[in-house]
Amino acid sequence: MRTSSVRRTALAASAAALALLVTACGGSGDDQDKADEGKGKAAPSTSAAAPAKTLTAAELEKAALAQPDVKGGKVVTKLPATDDISADQVKSEDAACLPLAHAQAGVAQGEPAATVKRSFTSAPVKPSADSKPEDALLAALNMEKVLINLASYEGGGAEQAVKGVLAAAEKCAGGFKATVVGEPLDVVKAATGDASEGGDEGAAVTLTVAADEGVEAPAKIVLVRKGSTVVTFSAVNLASMATGKDFDVPADVVAAQVAKLG
Repeated sequence: MRTSSVRRTALAASAAALALLVTACGGSGDDQDKADEGKGKAAPSTSAAAPAKTLTAAELEKAALAQPDVKGGKVVTKLPATDDISADQVKSEDAACLPLAHAQAGVAQGEPAATVKRSFTSAPVKPSADSKPEDALLAALNMEKVLINLASYEGGGAEQAVKGVLAAAEKCAGGFKATVVGEPLDVVKAATGDASEGGDEGAAVTLTVAADEGVEAPAKIVLVRKGSTVVTFSAVNLASMATGKDFDVPADVVAAQVAKLG
C-alpha cells in the first residue's frame, strides 16, 4: 500500500466531494534508552528471561492475523503486488530516514530471519440519511487500510529494529523525501506518540505526508516487539488522505495481532 497509490484512490473516488468542498523515524546504551523513554516507546520488560525463540516463516504464518481474529473489516492473507513491497524498492534521500520509509511501506527493518505479511481494511462509516453528497462520499472513504508485517530476528535484531525506527523519528522530525517503487514520498514531519501495550516494547510514529491539492495528511506507524518478533503496522485513512484530518490506528486489530504472538 503505497501512500501515493492510496492517495490517488482516495482523490479519484472523492473528486466530486472535493470539488464541492474546495469550489475544495539508532543508537544503543544507557543514554539512548533514556532519550527514548516516554517517546513512543513502551517500557521494556525488566524480568529475566531466556533468549526468545526466533520464529520460522511457518510459525509466523500461524501467528499472523486471520479473518476470524477481527469482528469487522477484511483481512487479506495474500497481498497484491502493489502492497507487497520489498526493501530494495524503497529509497530515501537521507539514509537516516530509511527506517521510517521502510516502515511506512510495510517493509521489515534490517535483516529478518523470516517475514509474513497481511493487510486489513476497515468497513467504511455509513453516512446519515440526511448527509450532504460531499459528506456521504467522504464517509464512504472513511476507512483505515493497514499493512501488517511480522518479522522474526536472530540475536538482538528485534530490539534494534525498534530502536532504529525511534532513532529515525528523532533525526528526521523535520521531514524527509523518499521514493517507494519509484513514486515520491514527501514527509513534512515525523512525531512519536504513545506506543501500544501488550508487547515487550514498541514505537508509534505519525508521518505528516504532503498529498495533492496542498493537503498534509497523516500516515501512522506502530511497531510492537514480542520476544524476537516485531510486528509493524502501517496505516492510512482514505478520507484523511483527501482531507488531512487525523485518525486512529485500529486498536482492536493491533491487540488481536499482538495477542496471537502469545
